[in-house]
Amino acid sequence: MAIRRRADVEARDAELRKDLGVPSLTLTQILFIVGLPWVGVAAKEGPSHVIYWLLAIVFFYLPSAAVVIHLNRAMPLEGGLYQWAKLGFNEMTGFLVAWNLWLFAILNSSETGLQVTQYSQYVFGHAADPYSSNPWIVTGVNIVVLTALAVVTIRGLSVGKWVHASGGALMLTTFAMILVLPWLNLAHGTLRAFHPLATAMPALSILSLNIAAKMGFGALGGFEYVAIHAGECRDADRAIAKSVWFAAPVICVMFVLGTSSVLGLVPFDQIDLIAPIPQVLAVGFGGLGPALWVAPVTILILLCIRLAQASVMFTGITRLPMVAGWDGLLPAWFMRLHPRFRTPVNSIVFIAATTLTFSVLGLIGVGKQEAFQLLWNASGIFYALTYLVMFAIPIVGSVRAPVWLKAVSVSGFLTTLGYVLLSILPIIEVGSRLSFALKITAVIVIANAIGYTIFRLRRSGV
Repeated sequence: MAIRRRADVEARDAELRKDLGVPSLTLTQILFIVGLPWVGVAAKEGPSHVIYWLLAIVFFYLPSAAVVIHLNRAMPLEGGLYQWAKLGFNEMTGFLVAWNLWLFAILNSSETGLQVTQYSQYVFGHAADPYSSNPWIVTGVNIVVLTALAVVTIRGLSVGKWVHASGGALMLTTFAMILVLPWLNLAHGTLRAFHPLATAMPALSILSLNIAAKMGFGALGGFEYVAIHAGECRDADRAIAKSVWFAAPVICVMFVLGTSSVLGLVPFDQIDLIAPIPQVLAVGFGGLGPALWVAPVTILILLCIRLAQASVMFTGITRLPMVAGWDGLLPAWFMRLHPRFRTPVNSIVFIAATTLTFSVLGLIGVGKQEAFQLLWNASGIFYALTYLVMFAIPIVGSVRAPVWLKAVSVSGFLTTLGYVLLSILPIIEVGSRLSFALKITAVIVIANAIGYTIFRLRRSGV
C-alpha cells in the first residue's frame, strides 16, 4: 500500500515545475531559520546566552539536521514532513502533521502586520506610535501583504525563489552590519567595552528554562521546511541535503554573535522582543553621528527580509492542502493547478483568506505585545508537535535508521518536548498568566480535535 501511495505521489511530482537548486535552497534555509526576534529572546538570558546556544546546537540543531537529511534522502517527495509521517507511520499521523504545520505557518504569517507596524516606530520615531498600535491599520497592512504574497505564490517558484534568495542575501548583509556595529561604536567612543563571547553560568528559573527551550527548537528549527517543495527541486535528495550543510554553520554564527551585539548595544531591560534587530540598528547607528541616516534605510531593508520570510512560509503551506488532496483527505478543489504556472491556485487563495482571519482574531481583546506572544507561542507549539513526530520516525517508525541516528533523534525529541511544555508560559508581562496559558492550551486542543474530525469525516466518505 505504501509503495503504491509513494508511486502516486511521484507521478504527481512529475507535473510540477523544477525551479529550485542548491544556491536558492541554501539562501532560503538561512532566510527561513534565522527568525528576526530570536536574538532578542536569547539576549534575555544575558551573558549565559552563549552556553544556551551551544547546548541548543548540540542537543537539537545537529540532530534535526541529521534527521532531515536522512528522511529526505529516503523520501524526497512534495509535501516533505507530511509524506515522511504518512509513510513512516500512517495516513492519520500524516494528516495531523500537515494540519499542525499548516496552523503553525498561518499563525506565524498572521503576525506579519504586527511586525511591519512595529518596524515603523524605528523608521519614523514616536510619530508612528498612534498608527502602529491601531488594530485597523495593522489589519490593513495584513491585507496588503497577504495580497502581494498570494500574487507571488500563484506566479510560482520561478519568481518566488528570487524573492527568497534575495531575502537570504539581505539577511546575511544585515547581520554582518549588526556584528560590526558594536566595534564601530567602540572605536567611536560611544561604547565603553564589548566582549562578544563573554559568558556566565545560567541561572535556573522557569523564565530561563522557557527562553532556553525557545533557543533550541524555536530558533533553530526549520531545516525540514524547504523539503515541502521536494517535488519542485532539481535532484531533491542531494540538493536539500547540501543546502542544510551549507547553511548550518552560517546560521550558528549569526545567532550567537548577533545576540552578543544586542546585549552590547541595548540595555537589558529595554530589549524589544518583537523587533530587536531594528532596535539594535537604530541604537547602534544612532551613536555614530553622521551615519545616523543608515539606520532607517537598513530597517526598511530588514522589513523586506521579513516579507521574504513570510513568502517562504506562505508558499510552503499552500502546498499542504494540495498534497492532502492527492491522498483524498481534502476535496479535489485544493488540487487544481494554475494552467500556466502549475501552482495550486485555489489552495493559495484559501490560505490567504484564512491567514487574514487569524490575524484579526489575534488582535481581539489583548495588547500588541501580548497578541504577538499569543500568536507566536501557539504557532510554535503547532510546529513543535510536527517535530515530535519527525524525531519519532527514526526511533519507532517504519523507516530504517542506524543506531546513532536513533540516539540523536531521542535528543531532538526531548528538547522539542521541553519546548512544548514550557511554551504555554509568556516571557513578557500579560494581564493574566493563567488566562494566557488557558488560551494557548484551548487553541491547541480544539484545533487538533477539528483536524482529527476532518480526517475521520473524509475517510468515511463525508
